[in-house]
Amino acid sequence: MSRRGWVLFLVMGVVWGIPYLLIKVVVEDVPPATMVFLRTALATLLLLPVALARGVLRPVLPHWRPVLVFAVIEMCIPWLMLGYAEQHLSSSLAGLLVAAVPLVGAVLVKATGHEHIGLRRVAGLLVGFAGVAVLVGFDVETSSPWPVVAMAVVACGYAVGPLVLDRHLSHLPNLGVVTSSLAITCVAFLPAGLAQWPAEAPGADTWLSLAGLAVICTAVAFLLVIELVAEVGPARTTVITYVNPVVAVALGWAVLDERVTAATGVGFLLILVGSIVGTRREEPTTVAAAVDGAGAQTGRTTAPDGVSSTT
Repeated sequence: MSRRGWVLFLVMGVVWGIPYLLIKVVVEDVPPATMVFLRTALATLLLLPVALARGVLRPVLPHWRPVLVFAVIEMCIPWLMLGYAEQHLSSSLAGLLVAAVPLVGAVLVKATGHEHIGLRRVAGLLVGFAGVAVLVGFDVETSSPWPVVAMAVVACGYAVGPLVLDRHLSHLPNLGVVTSSLAITCVAFLPAGLAQWPAEAPGADTWLSLAGLAVICTAVAFLLVIELVAEVGPARTTVITYVNPVVAVALGWAVLDERVTAATGVGFLLILVGSIVGTRREEPTTVAAAVDGAGAQTGRTTAPDGVSSTT
């Protein structure tokens, strides 16, 4: 990986580990629907001029149906559910549970028949889900199961979104797809966002967190990830999924004084190991190995599979 690639990777690992802290601060004063509306409204205002200047919106318009599906699955539902969940769960726990996205993605790939999953990968998935069970069993301090269910919905959305993007929108400009999806989400949450506007004006910390969430963790983050994918490829980019939770836990502990227990470390370690093993491509068969050998002679390489996420 080039020096530029490493810089982009490290910056993105931090940038997409921050939203959990900011969301936790915002939902103390602002309902989740209003938060999603404000986040996407500001991000759209920032990205729209760039998208128009680059002429990347026009090619997206004829494909509005898959863009709509992508917006709903990747942004509308997950961001609303994440806001709801963080009204009850710590920001660090939310970040750790989102680390299960690659596991969910691997299961979906298998369920749709897109790829074979052997015993080694099944073992990895079981280890990863055991890590989720450890986190849920020991670190969740809520009397209701619904925040955990909401996080499961978030993980599913983040896992399905890239599949929709890959199969139906990969031939379109990324910036055009992202800007259009943000605009769709903004319009969708406009009525609820305004209807649930808080009666009391939020404090300065809330507004600053909202600004950071929209500007840094949404608009700037999407621009950076587009550059990162172009620099290092989509497979290496997905490794950010393993860095985000570390940043989320560190910030939750340092800024919000959230509790970090032994179960936190064990659960994350199991999820990390399970995700790496469970999402790695199987060893090729004899015939496939011969084909890959021929490809290697022509300079072709094969990268491990993975599933990316946004927050």
